[in-house]
Amino acid sequence: MIDVAVLLFGYLIGSLPTGLIVIRLVKGLDIRSVGSGNIGATNVYRVAGLPTALLVLAVDMVKGALPVFLAKVWGRPEAVVVLAGIAAIVGHNWSMFLHFAGGKGIATSFGVLLQLSPTTAVVAASVWAVVAIITRYASLASLLAVATVPLVMWRRAEPAAHLSFGALALVFAVYKHKTNIARLLRGQELRITDRPA
Repeated sequence: MIDVAVLLFGYLIGSLPTGLIVIRLVKGLDIRSVGSGNIGATNVYRVAGLPTALLVLAVDMVKGALPVFLAKVWGRPEAVVVLAGIAAIVGHNWSMFLHFAGGKGIATSFGVLLQLSPTTAVVAASVWAVVAIITRYASLASLLAVATVPLVMWRRAEPAAHLSFGALALVFAVYKHKTNIARLLRGQELRITDRPA
């Protein structure tokens, strides 16, 4: 029952649409109707600026980190620890509060990764920062950063459960970014610094 509770908690906390809630409070807007339409920190930055985006980023990361942390504290098996994190990502990506729509799961995935493998998280964050600074495409930075996760975990000989997380996080990221990938290929993707019309 503890394992089930951890997974349900992960999904529930992951489902909280942080960006949507914050922008409604700060701007009185539905963030899904402005900018890229995404509820994540990058679009929040376009709509409300850096401090608000950092708040959303931090909360979305906590949504991923907290279920994993609790599963560890409660002494659950490594597979359950990983599943708790995946449940949070699933909640963020397919939120019960948004008719099973949601964000792209990058910040929440990073929160999970910080708990599972801090070294891998540092590598992924570094890749994200370098790509974002050079290209100013958050989507491309996110995809390349997530792509490093299973590779670094494999190189570090991390447990099979961690490798499974890395592979699944990459699958989720590619799936949720499929429209971004199409726009990148067409040269129509919004850059981080682009402002909503």
